Amino acid sequence: MHPIISITLFTTAAAAVVGLGLAAAPTLTPPGRDASTMTISETDRRISASGHDVTPLSRDEVERLASKLTPEQYRITQKAGTEPAFCGTLLDNKKEGMYVCVVCGLPLFKSEHKFTSGTGWPSFFTPFDADHVTEKTDESFGMVRVEIECARCGSHLGHVFPDGPPPTGQRYCLNSEALAFVEKGEEVPVESRPLALETAYFAGGCFWGVEYGFQQIPGVISVESGYQQGRIDNPTYRQICTGDTGHAESVKVVFDPKKVSYEKLVRFFLFLHDPTQLNRQGPDFGTQYRSGIYTVGPEQLAVASSVKAEVATAARFSGRKIVTEIEPTKTFWPAEDYHQDYIIKTGRSCHVDLPAAFKAADIQPLGNLSKSK
Repeated sequence: MHPIISITLFTTAAAAVVGLGLAAAPTLTPPGRDASTMTISETDRRISASGHDVTPLSRDEVERLASKLTPEQYRITQKAGTEPAFCGTLLDNKKEGMYVCVVCGLPLFKSEHKFTSGTGWPSFFTPFDADHVTEKTDESFGMVRVEIECARCGSHLGHVFPDGPPPTGQRYCLNSEALAFVEKGEEVPVESRPLALETAYFAGGCFWGVEYGFQQIPGVISVESGYQQGRIDNPTYRQICTGDTGHAESVKVVFDPKKVSYEKLVRFFLFLHDPTQLNRQGPDFGTQYRSGIYTVGPEQLAVASSVKAEVATAARFSGRKIVTEIEPTKTFWPAEDYHQDYIIKTGRSCHVDLPAAFKAADIQPLGNLSKSK
């Protein structure tokens, strides 16, 4: 069984920045890895809490988008300009809807968070999503202010001040020219919509290796290790190791179904570990190490059951019964921080069969798979 350990994360500084609600810090390269072997979860690709892609756009892409702006919009968003007070077209807008970045379309603020500040610029007390707005110190004009930018394209939006109304006490002071308004009931532009992501859950022994395996799949947005299908809330690793809580070590996989299907994820999983081992996986034994697929909705249940029946006839499992349980998902409880990205952070191997899994699912993996076996 893997030991109870404590790890000093190499991303401590980055996590601290994110915890303050500032711009997400650049992801650091783990020791011993170069950028060419990094997976999606280790790159600068970012998905916000509301499901929008906030991956920073390239400078060339920003310039392409900005080339369609009016001269005033370009001056404000790309040159950190400011429009005259009480002149903005959205200052007195009372309609319901959302305010999006005029450059890239990322949703920035909602109408219900708008208030009359009397300053002459559209003001909001909180953003649409904290991940959509970044902050940085602005020392221009002999003042120290906090500038706000679009998290996706880096366009200048305005400033934020600590003199707003409850409950935040913040005043996000915006330039109308940096925003476009999408009225409630109108069709939301594609660039302003959240990604149509789905979630899947798998348990296949020690979650370290299972997590790492899914991280190598193009189209997988994030993978998180945790505990599932048990009888108590907020279980700890020590508790589930007793085998008395009913939890399985599982992983939560968020994926883009346009890039990888649920069927391929299930097939990959069944070849990633040994689904014929009951309540164990290699040297790890106990009900917490059982094999399971925990489904979200009837469609996933049907797909998982069909793939399991098909895989049961594969030569790899000849004469052995697949014991993987398939049942509707129960609450997923994230594991302690030191379990997350464990193989990436430590470089240790784990008992999973990545080559067989990728071949069976017909998936071309990301990066270098030399760290697992």
